[in-house]
Amino acid sequence: MGAYRTIELEKKGAVATLAFNRPDRMNGIINEMMRELYEALRSIEVDPAIRVMILTGRGRGFCPGADITHYADGKPDEELLLEYFDVTRLFHELPCVTIAAINGACAGAGLGWASACDLRYAADDAKFNSAFLGVGISGDMALPWFLTRIVGATRARDLCFFPRKFTTAEAKAWGYVLDSFPLDRLMPEVESRAEVLAASAPPALKGMKQNFLSAEVMNLKDYIAIESARHRMTGASPESKAAFQNFPYRSQKDAK
Repeated sequence: MGAYRTIELEKKGAVATLAFNRPDRMNGIINEMMRELYEALRSIEVDPAIRVMILTGRGRGFCPGADITHYADGKPDEELLLEYFDVTRLFHELPCVTIAAINGACAGAGLGWASACDLRYAADDAKFNSAFLGVGISGDMALPWFLTRIVGATRARDLCFFPRKFTTAEAKAWGYVLDSFPLDRLMPEVESRAEVLAASAPPALKGMKQNFLSAEVMNLKDYIAIESARHRMTGASPESKAAFQNFPYRSQKDAK
């Protein structure tokens, strides 16, 4: 699915795995990575075969944000185009379900991108940090937009105004990650969940994802109208009809 230097993109059936791949730099972001992420996500966006995307990191880190040493040393890099910042929206609005498998350090823009995913799971020993204010910048990758919706307005402000490391246990307690596992079990557990999702009727899964995106921006009356339209459309699809007919109903007698 394309050759990249700073990321990896693999597809297995209906599940794509997108991995940050600069393990020698803990997967710190450089301009080239931004471009490659943009290109990879655009390819996923138009691929109807992909129903679930897993986002993770190679090596010991997930993504700690920008590779500060790279930029501080003035190392050569390609031009950073404004359109590449659309990766944050793509992580959130892809038609497939997106799952962050946070295997290590997750900070700054990396935290923003994990937050943009639909679901988040983490290694037991992963560490998190908003980081931006600590290095003298106001932030990017829509972190406040996502954090406010995930952990609440006050905690989101606290995490950004007072940047510090927080643990997977804290992230679970705040509802930021759904569950955690030993590192060697993280990907198998996430992949198992991805396969369950990928086995869902494609129109229904895509429609449900769109329902959540619509709910973020629409008033209740307009949302119900579009939700009902999607319900009728997906219910009429052959895949949804088959799923409905094959549902393992039990009679009242069997349920006793």
